Amino acid sequence: MAEHVHDHSEELRKGKEQLPTEDDLKYLCELFKVFGERSRIRILYALSETELCVFAISQLLEMEQSAVSHQLKILKDAHLVDSRRDGKTNVYFLADRHVRTIIEQGYEHIKEI
Repeated sequence: MAEHVHDHSEELRKGKEQLPTEDDLKYLCELFKVFGERSRIRILYALSETELCVFAISQLLEMEQSAVSHQLKILKDAHLVDSRRDGKTNVYFLADRHVRTIIEQGYEHIKEI
């Protein structure tokens, strides 16, 4: 009995066209590493509903202000969080709607497991 060989060349061509560049894949891996730390996820959740200063975040999450500031810097460097000045206080918020979507999608995924 002869084995039927299917030509996958068209699917392979389309697949290669859709693959991200190596630089984009590297950045994506780095982005997901940022999400891989519990305190950063907690901060992102805290900011998903409202803008907060470091003091408010530290009170809400029962964390030291220095730890919150350190994590906010990492989140800001990854473009997940942004801030604005309100008098002498920096107020933090999610950088854009994509951050909330990533968190929501991840949470939905784990709840379906």
